[in-house]
Amino acid sequence: MNRRASLAFYWVFRGLIVLFCRAFWRVTVEGKEHLPKSGAFIVSPIHRSNIDFAVVAAITSRRMRYMGKDTLWKVKPAGWFFTAMGGFPVRRGTADREALRRCADVIEGGEPLVLFPEGTRQTGPLVGEVFDGAAFLAARTGVPVIPIGVGGSEPAMPKGAKYLKPVKVHVVIGAPLHPERSDTGKASRRAVRELSERLRDELQRLFDEAQRKAGA
Repeated sequence: MNRRASLAFYWVFRGLIVLFCRAFWRVTVEGKEHLPKSGAFIVSPIHRSNIDFAVVAAITSRRMRYMGKDTLWKVKPAGWFFTAMGGFPVRRGTADREALRRCADVIEGGEPLVLFPEGTRQTGPLVGEVFDGAAFLAARTGVPVIPIGVGGSEPAMPKGAKYLKPVKVHVVIGAPLHPERSDTGKASRRAVRELSERLRDELQRLFDEAQRKAGA
């Protein structure tokens, strides 16, 4: 599939996904003015449910890119679908640096990249430690990190649930967090750690606000 066809496919299916989210979960989004209108950036949402991927699609019509385990691409039609929807494969068990290299390639291509800084789904109202991947990539490439609070997604589909619940979901987009750049262009451990801490604090604030407005 060429790029134009892939983008057309993405816009159609993204539109259907967002339409469902708005109808079923009454998804509302605030803070869109914080999203860069062009160029790459890193979207860093809270992660409490499998529906977070779908809900985050509502923040922008631009195609966003997601990492996925390479086994999802073993069946051709499935691989074609995931690629068209912005996914790219990373080998399970591969070194973190290989996954980060693939992510850096996406950023250098000028596209938004979605990275859940908590890693896997978490539960509860508190944001714990976050992984340094988003901060490292931001410091290495110079792109901003956009923190995203998602309220209501956990009761909409809790971990282990088989069915969706039609509860209210609200998304709050935070102001960009800009990395500190060194004269050498390298990411210092201190700068990465500080950006991760800022991201964690901002995620907690946005999560609290999103939860309150979702009535969760």
